[in-house]
Amino acid sequence: MLHLPFIYVRPSPLGGRGVYTAEPIPAGTVVERAPVVVLSPEDRAIIHGTGLHDYYFLWDGDGAAIALGYGSLYNHASEPNLAFEMDYEFEQIRFSAERDIAGGEELLIDYVVGGGEALWF
Repeated sequence: MLHLPFIYVRPSPLGGRGVYTAEPIPAGTVVERAPVVVLSPEDRAIIHGTGLHDYYFLWDGDGAAIALGYGSLYNHASEPNLAFEMDYEFEQIRFSAERDIAGGEELLIDYVVGGGEALWF
C-alpha cells in the first residue's frame, strides 16, 4: 500500500468522515494505491445488506471490492479532485489528483464514473 504521508481522516461536513490533505498535491500525483479485498457476486449480495454496503466498489463485473487504507473513506463529489482506476492484476485501486489540490482540502471521488466501475450506488 502506498499513500501520501500527509493525508488524514477527520469529520466531514459531507457526512461522517472524510479524507483530507495537509499539504498541496499537484495534478497527476498518485495519492494512494489501495489494496482491495475482492468479493464474489454472492458475497456482494450478502454485504449489501450490512454496514459495509456504503463502502464497497464494483469489481470486475458483478463482484465487489473493499478498499483498504483510505480507499473506502473518500466522499463523493460530482466534480471530484481525485480520479480512481482499478488495477485488477495487482488487486488495488489507484487514486490520482485530477487537478492541483490545496492543503486542507477534502479529497473527493465521483461515485458514478461514466463507463467505469464505481461504488454500488
